[in-house]
Amino acid sequence: MPLPVKTGRITRPDGATIAYEVSGSGPALVFAHGLGGNAMSWYQQVPVFAERYRTVAFSHRGFLPSTVNGPAPDPADYAVDAEALLDHLGIERAVFVGQSMGGWTSIELALAKPERIAGIVLSCTTGTLAFQLETAPGAQKWKDFQKSEGEWLAANHIHRAAGRRMAVEDPIRFSAYMSIDRLNAGLNKDAVMKRLWETRNRGPADAARVACPVLFVTGSDDIVVPPPGVKQVAATLPDARVVEVPASGHSVYFERPGLFNALVERFLAEINWV
Repeated sequence: MPLPVKTGRITRPDGATIAYEVSGSGPALVFAHGLGGNAMSWYQQVPVFAERYRTVAFSHRGFLPSTVNGPAPDPADYAVDAEALLDHLGIERAVFVGQSMGGWTSIELALAKPERIAGIVLSCTTGTLAFQLETAPGAQKWKDFQKSEGEWLAANHIHRAAGRRMAVEDPIRFSAYMSIDRLNAGLNKDAVMKRLWETRNRGPADAARVACPVLFVTGSDDIVVPPPGVKQVAATLPDARVVEVPASGHSVYFERPGLFNALVERFLAEINWV
């Protein structure tokens, strides 16, 4: 049977609001979406994990139904927003699951408030942790693939974060992804992306300060965040593991939810988050 869902909203000191949904009970799992999403993006995860965990899905400021003052949010505010949400919900410690942009939230909170983070799942992202692609093994092969695949996706009007396989083999799920993405059509995503890329500037010294266990999930066909870069960053963390999912793009969590959920469950069992 479906579990009840509590919805709410917190207001930040600058007037921005953060909308959230909470379901289930137990140890807390917080889901932080990417640039193409909002709290709805996790509809294939929340009902599964709410059976055993207290799940929190929220929309970053500026991503509906959350709000922001101005044309675009600053990702520098994401981690403090997330901490305020934890405080509001009375959650002392949580595991964060961050997709793409949500990795910025997760990593920055882990660095600023390590006592609040029990573990992180980074889905197709390194957050603010920078990689040097030119020195990463397999970089040139990825660059060649990114160029050819990017041209094909553009010619066929397919979102880079959704990818070829989902669009061709799973059009209903692809349509759902695009519907969620269009909810934020009025948001200046180019400005947000520019700021994200500018703030992916933390090096190995910062990576070494990420004290909690981290699971990196990357898609072999991801042309947004390169798998070679993900692996390079993961090697600089004290406690990290990487899973590369074959024939998957930038949105493994959405494209292959069963597999993604199983990977997260295994990680939670490994770190004893029960």
